[in-house]
Amino acid sequence: MGETAGSEHGIVTRSAEYIGSFPVDDSCLDDQIQQLHTQLKSFKSCKSKRTVSLRFSVKGVKVYDEDETTLLMAHAMCRVSLSTARPSDAQFAFVSHNPGNSDAQLYCHLFRARHARAAQFLNLLLCRCFQLYFLERHPEEAQDENSGKKPTRTPSLLNQGFPLSVSALVSFRRAPTQGLLPGAKVFSQSSTEQVSSPEEGPVSSPTIVRKKAIRTKELRSGAYRSFTFTPLKQRHLQDKLSARQEKEQASAKACTSRAPSLAETEEALAQAVWCWAGVSSDCSSSLLADDVLGAFLLCPHPKKPNRGSLIVRFPSGLVTRDIKNSKGKFRLEKGHVDFESLAALIEHYTEFNEELECSLSCSRVNHCYDWEEIVNKSSRSLQDSKKGTFNNQSWV
Repeated sequence: MGETAGSEHGIVTRSAEYIGSFPVDDSCLDDQIQQLHTQLKSFKSCKSKRTVSLRFSVKGVKVYDEDETTLLMAHAMCRVSLSTARPSDAQFAFVSHNPGNSDAQLYCHLFRARHARAAQFLNLLLCRCFQLYFLERHPEEAQDENSGKKPTRTPSLLNQGFPLSVSALVSFRRAPTQGLLPGAKVFSQSSTEQVSSPEEGPVSSPTIVRKKAIRTKELRSGAYRSFTFTPLKQRHLQDKLSARQEKEQASAKACTSRAPSLAETEEALAQAVWCWAGVSSDCSSSLLADDVLGAFLLCPHPKKPNRGSLIVRFPSGLVTRDIKNSKGKFRLEKGHVDFESLAALIEHYTEFNEELECSLSCSRVNHCYDWEEIVNKSSRSLQDSKKGTFNNQSWV
């Protein structure tokens, strides 16, 4: 099985062995997950039918043959209800409504990866597709990525329209703008340094402000005697600062406008899924309450910068536990074991619950799974089949 992945146009391709599919009972989510894992465990010794290629995208999941020439199945994202994995047996599975069925029966499609991490990666891919699909359907729930306040106007050394303070008068002395100073010698006008005109840019006139400062004895007349800072130098410096500011704003705009996508590495993908990257914290917490038992959310601690928060959906509801970070070691609140990384901590409490009410779960539900739309489309397709009309769609 190949370990390389293609990621063109938001599509990630992975290979796995297809075991088969089986119907899933219509029950509550917690009971459904428990029954599902019991059935997956019973299939761990089954031989694979064939090697297939899975293509993940926000639109859905497509399964091709090993040569990627024949499409075996295609599931639109709204038809996939949940994703799960059993890394110990290198199993990955997702539950969906099979296209073309007249009823709303769900089926579990089971795959076997090459090893445990490959199975976990397949599950993370589909879980991240769920989150990106949610952001596509609900853009108003996207997280605000603006970092820092942007200036309301372009910085200007000339301060047109704003009164200059006394300290500004001392720092930036007025240069001759119209005509020469009395008693100054006349030189030929250079092509590289010309007298600024009002049309070339804003020019401040601090004469009145200077006289007022002298009358109030806040400024001595001798402090205003240098005219070495010419208008052209002011323009050069202002243009330089403006160009830098425009570059920073363009960079910030590019970062904020860049849509979340499938991560390229396993570590980045896991971090995105665990933190619900791109989704606002309030929305992700509310969605967690409707997820599987043991689903969790990693987020920064609201008050302590050197700590994180782990929000878990337990049978008693959502519970928040602090994650301590001391000298590069991570420890869960009320825990007694230190871990080298957050991934090691999550992996440990996925296998052992210890001080938790239940172990963490790698399963996730698709919060945009549209059961009513599936039932309506199934009834329409049944009517069309009776009439002898069929619709050809890329995603069925």
